[in-house]
Amino acid sequence: MLNNSSFHKRKTLISLSVTAALLTIPQSLMAQQQSPQTENAEIERIVVESRGRKETIIEVPLSEKYFSSQEISDARIKAVDDFIGLTPGITIANSQDAGTNFITIRGVSQVRNGEPPVAVIVDGVLQTNARSFDQGLFDLESIEVLRGPQGALYGRNATQGAIIINTQKPTDYLEGYIEAGIGRGDEYKIEGSITGPISESVRFRVSGNYTASDGIFENVATGQNVGFKEELNLRGHLNFIVSDELQIDLRASYTDTTADALQFSFQGVTTDPTTGEVDGFTNINDSNVVQRRLSANNLGFDEREVSQLSLRVNYETDFGTLKAVTAYDTIDQSSGGDQFPYTANSTANPGLSFFDGTQTQSVDISTMSQDIRFVSNDDQAFRWMVGAYYLSTDRFIASTTGFDLDNGILPITSTPVLGGTINPTGTYAADDNENTAYAGYFNFAYDITEALEFSFAGRYDRDEREQIVDPQQGGYDVDGNLAFAIGEAGAVNKATFSHFQPKVSLRYLLSNDASIYTSWGEGFRSGQFNQNGVGVSAEALGLTGIPDVLDKEVTETFEIGFKADFLGGDLKTAGALFNTNVENAPFYVFVGVLGAQVLVGIEEVDITGGELEAAYAFTDELTGYLGYAYADSEVKEYQLDPTAVGNNAPYVPKSTINAGLQYRTNLTTNLDIFARADYESRGKQFWDPTNLTERDTVNLVNFGLGLEDVEGTWALTASVNNLFDEEYNAEYVTGGFAFSAPPAIWRLDFRYNFID
Repeated sequence: MLNNSSFHKRKTLISLSVTAALLTIPQSLMAQQQSPQTENAEIERIVVESRGRKETIIEVPLSEKYFSSQEISDARIKAVDDFIGLTPGITIANSQDAGTNFITIRGVSQVRNGEPPVAVIVDGVLQTNARSFDQGLFDLESIEVLRGPQGALYGRNATQGAIIINTQKPTDYLEGYIEAGIGRGDEYKIEGSITGPISESVRFRVSGNYTASDGIFENVATGQNVGFKEELNLRGHLNFIVSDELQIDLRASYTDTTADALQFSFQGVTTDPTTGEVDGFTNINDSNVVQRRLSANNLGFDEREVSQLSLRVNYETDFGTLKAVTAYDTIDQSSGGDQFPYTANSTANPGLSFFDGTQTQSVDISTMSQDIRFVSNDDQAFRWMVGAYYLSTDRFIASTTGFDLDNGILPITSTPVLGGTINPTGTYAADDNENTAYAGYFNFAYDITEALEFSFAGRYDRDEREQIVDPQQGGYDVDGNLAFAIGEAGAVNKATFSHFQPKVSLRYLLSNDASIYTSWGEGFRSGQFNQNGVGVSAEALGLTGIPDVLDKEVTETFEIGFKADFLGGDLKTAGALFNTNVENAPFYVFVGVLGAQVLVGIEEVDITGGELEAAYAFTDELTGYLGYAYADSEVKEYQLDPTAVGNNAPYVPKSTINAGLQYRTNLTTNLDIFARADYESRGKQFWDPTNLTERDTVNLVNFGLGLEDVEGTWALTASVNNLFDEEYNAEYVTGGFAFSAPPAIWRLDFRYNFID
């Protein structure tokens, strides 16, 4: 239900958007009139599959950023942070351990232990858990970043977008590459791929990536570097061409990550720069205060294994194509480290400190998913798609705090460590979750005229969740005796979350190179359980209003935009304006004494903003791009703290700027030289609804310089991320918990391509 204020705001927004979009018409016509010779020229048009079928990016009525395989190589995209850092209106923060990351897109954010506001699709398979999102990227064909609600096609959690990643496909000839590199922090890596035919009807592709780093920041208490990480990624792909009508793809992937974890600093204390022990107390609560020197007496650990096996079947008929995707995913992760205040003190050596015990978390997740859809042929005025989706999830999670006896930390999985001399469990909160999700969806598009398309899509999602509380849940003393209850051990809790997500779009083609569009849609992010009893435990500490169940989030978005290519495709532009109303936006609250990570809902948030992008080929050798995004968010209702009404929403940068230049030219007849600079600005942002502390604008510059064989056989590239060593906190949690972002990191990479 829209109130009058929201209605007038959206009416103004749409009026401004229409004006901006219509301004492209005379420019487009002028470009055609001034350059009639380009009418018959071959213009390269970007083809995408954001709506489940092949279309040019001009034809798609949504805001989208596309990266080709060449752009991925040029920009040295090796992690999700890399392409997100090139995309206006979306940011990501990495924290705590592998798999803990927070995406904010168009003012809608992800929080710890919560689902992202985007769907992630890799090789046609919808990823079922956010903990696998930050795996290394390699051997890629394309990336598409869609902004705006995509739930009508991609389902729950796609409230403000979708990310579509396509890896390179098997080929019918033998080829491959090998790449090796070194970097700051004793980093080294090796990756490669090989593909080719097994027979006339079977093709294969095998790819792998291994990286290792000792870290850069110093821990004065242990004498070790912080930021250690070792990761192995393997991927195999078989393509079976059964007939002209039937193709089958079998794909398997595996990731093994070993790293440290929980490298936080706590601003409420000061520590001795030599020993790392607490030597004083402060009242600092400032997200701009960055501490790169760590003091925890436990380095922390993180062990993660991720696997996926998927089967895709495409069968073409006279009426359309039947597509089926079956996937089985597993995630097994165990991490641990110091409890706050993250110093060299401990239970055995408290000094001036307080608590300073240990904390661990273990998750074991397995999912089985099935998507089946029938897609009509493209060469008709009325195009359609109908489908159904099923997801079964079994998730076990255990979170603990423990007594730090200066003897290290034992990983705790399904059983608390009662007593002993290492780190006896102090609190143990664990539950098994058995969840089942169903969905049915459709997507209709009709060409009212050759230029005007009307589309209507919808999806109904139902998410049934069951939480079975571990019978061992509770608080224990140092000898392993049960000291107090946490919630109701052995309880069984059930909840169901459902929503219909409609989307209506209208797109008008001004020409093959320009379009305007408008859309309205809703998004749905499923609710979930906090760990049982955490609300009661928090209330005992004076924190009221923390629920055991977080309700679903629903978003409603109005959008209007344009896309236009000029000068024979040398200048590509796009822009969009939007207004989004969010009901029950999730927000993360950390209860340090309990080691508890819980989610609460902000009842209503309103966001108005937009993006404007341009890419220009100045010459065959010099190209550049510029993007700007703006998001004005406002908390409309927050029952946990009504004083926050009128404030900015947390984790939302006011603006982002993305810009870059790339130059490639002949150095000799056999050698090219390559240079590229990318700039990213993340505007000021708050970290909580009360707007207690605002992080200043973050300005990041990445630079690369390389030599290449003109035939594309080899390349040697030197690069630096965060060239000017900008110091900032990647995450800040209210109360003074800060996680520092990486410093400047240099790398040197060599790649060799081979073909039979």
